[in-house]
Amino acid sequence: MKIQKKLRDLALATKGFMPPEEGDALFVAACEACRAAPGLKLVEIGSYCGRSTIWLGAAARINNTVLFSVDHHFGSEENQIGWQWHDDSLVDAQTQKLNTLPEFLRTLRQSALGDAVVPVVSDSELFGAQFTTDLSFLFIDGGHGESPTKRDYETWTPKIAPRGYLAIHDVFADPKDGGQAPHDFIYRRALDSGLFTQVSATGSLRVLRRRDEVQPSRVSS
Repeated sequence: MKIQKKLRDLALATKGFMPPEEGDALFVAACEACRAAPGLKLVEIGSYCGRSTIWLGAAARINNTVLFSVDHHFGSEENQIGWQWHDDSLVDAQTQKLNTLPEFLRTLRQSALGDAVVPVVSDSELFGAQFTTDLSFLFIDGGHGESPTKRDYETWTPKIAPRGYLAIHDVFADPKDGGQAPHDFIYRRALDSGLFTQVSATGSLRVLRRRDEVQPSRVSS
């Protein structure tokens, strides 16, 4: 199964850091998760300007479910002024602070995926405490430091249903390739827990599947 060409083209034209082959793999994994755990929702942690949201929103629509796209839209540490991945065009003229929400909403309008995507403007941990539904698919691409990756893992992985999927972006074992926090505190932690097995690896995207016999409440912190 492939994403519609017009949506894929829009994703690639949207500001973001996900290469096309990783986006395609994300779409396929989300569709597989929806079939493995039908009727359950998808969650994305870290949407930035909506590039990955298009791939995931398209998967949600095809499978008659909904994606919750969670981001405070102030940017991660590496997006701030003076850091490598800062983009001046995303700075709010009044506050002089990074604000990706206007660009994200523009992307959502252009994609016409509003019937399949629920934008959530919130801190990941805060919203996660209110979210009690099991998930078919969780994509973590939020803050890349030690603290935010640990919080995202502990807040959200217990919500993944048996046979549900966990996708992690920017997984690098060597810090010179892009930092180690997603690798050490999400990817390795998930595998070492014994609750997940790896399904695929595409670039820096890792996709894991939750074991059938383990209930979500048993995820360790």
